[in-house]
Amino acid sequence: MRTPHLTFAALMAFSSTLALAQTPTTLDKVKASGAITVAYREASIPFSYLDDKAQPVGFGWEICGRIVDAVKKATGHADLKVQTQAVTSANRIPLLMNGTIDIECGSTTNNSERAKQVAFATNYFYTGTRFLVKSNSGVKSLDDLKGKTVVSTTGTTNYKIIRNLNEEKKLGIDLVGAKDHTDSALLVQTGRALAFAMDDILLYGLKASSANPADFAVVGEAIQVEPYAIMLRRDDPAFKKLVDDTLAALIRSGDFDKLYKKWFQSPIPPKGINLNAPMSKELLDNMKALSDKPAT
Repeated sequence: MRTPHLTFAALMAFSSTLALAQTPTTLDKVKASGAITVAYREASIPFSYLDDKAQPVGFGWEICGRIVDAVKKATGHADLKVQTQAVTSANRIPLLMNGTIDIECGSTTNNSERAKQVAFATNYFYTGTRFLVKSNSGVKSLDDLKGKTVVSTTGTTNYKIIRNLNEEKKLGIDLVGAKDHTDSALLVQTGRALAFAMDDILLYGLKASSANPADFAVVGEAIQVEPYAIMLRRDDPAFKKLVDDTLAALIRSGDFDKLYKKWFQSPIPPKGINLNAPMSKELLDNMKALSDKPAT
């Protein structure tokens, strides 16, 4: 009597395996279409942002360019068409999952929750949540924000971190969400929020690129240091290996270090600001370990 059930179960398992086998990999998709779609952020300085000609530039963007070169070799498409797509914190994962974009090179945190939906390459930066405030605000720490309005960008880990801390410590913070980093910073600039909670490196970039950098300060101890990584589709080991191998080659050749100095320790477009941000111990360690370990 159990044979029909076992047969049905076997058929279902076979169907699932067949469906997975028929799902095209990123390299297959690119080879068939002759095009790859690379996602960028509009205001994630200095990782991926728009310059004064409205063209994407940045540390992550340049690394993606090296990855595209590797894809050209792997697919035999020297004339591969590179399509670009702006993404936000809220839509970057859905657009990757539905095939609109093939790779995202920005300021996306590699964490366990996101790894249920997407994959991440080797971690290529580490940062922690801090606060952008007006220099004359008097704010020095999270405790100074009790009962105040704080903004963070919707869809980011930072928003969740502050929301959880607010609940756990009963801080009474009025946490509001903005669609992107520029809008979040604008709420602080116009006085509609006292602080903007975000990855410290992005806050330094926004501060340095503002009309009057001295008007703003980045304050507070870093909360929950987390890694950034290039985002890929799940269950595509061949493409992940290509991306990881490209990053490893950049590190071995010294080109990764040169790109870091270009974007974090030199004047960058469009205003010639210099973030003067040395490599963190976590990043230096991972240049040896080449780990893709997520934040918890």
